[in-house]
Parts: sequence; C-alpha cells; structure tokens
Amino acid sequence: MLAKYIHVTCVILTISFYFIRGLWMVFDSDLQFKKWPKRLAPVIDTILLVSAIVFAIQIHQYPFVHSWLTAKVIGLLLYIGLGVVALSYGRTRQIKITAWIASLVCFAYIVSVALTKNPWIFIVP
Repeated sequence: MLAKYIHVTCVILTISFYFIRGLWMVFDSDLQFKKWPKRLAPVIDTILLVSAIVFAIQIHQYPFVHSWLTAKVIGLLLYIGLGVVALSYGRTRQIKITAWIASLVCFAYIVSVALTKNPWIFIVP
C-alpha cells in the first residue's frame, strides 16, 4: 500500500504544481521563468512514475494487457505533450492557454479512469 500512497500523494503534488505553473503562465508572472519550478517538477514526476510502475507490479495490472491502464498511459502521453506545449513550446499565449486547459481535461480523464477502472468514462452510451 505504500506505493499507492506515494503515487496518490505525487498525483496531488504534480497537478497542484502544474496548475500553479499554468496560472503563472496565464497571468504572465515572472515566477514561471525561475529555475526552481523547472527543477522541482521533474523530481515529483519521476517519483510519480516510479511509484506507478511499482504499484502496477504489486497489483498485477499492466498497460497493453488491461484496457483501463492502457488508457491511462495514452492519456498520460497526451497530458505530457499538451503540458509541454502549454509551458514551453506554444507559439502564442492563446495556444499555450488552450493546451493548458486541454491538459487539465486530460488529467481529469486519467484520474476518472484510475478511480473507475473504466477507459470509456467520458463516452455516454
């Protein structure tokens, strides 16, 4: 259970920190250009990823074997890609804000899949 608690704690830390960094970007704060946020985020995300792998092994659930975990991995890749556009490579402020909002929706999808073990959570039958 320790891996699960570490994982959930890191999920909360990573989304909180990402949300704050996004607000800094939206409001054009100088804090977004400091070195410490750019160094802290990968540390949290690395612990999050390692705990996710350990947790998956412990519960014997694997991506590309179990559909809900596959959906989480695909959602994670999309979330990361949108986050990179939002915080670094978006050419305009509007593109950055749109990517930030889309990444938050993606994060909500990942969490909903994690809680329900249902990859089709956003699709209404």
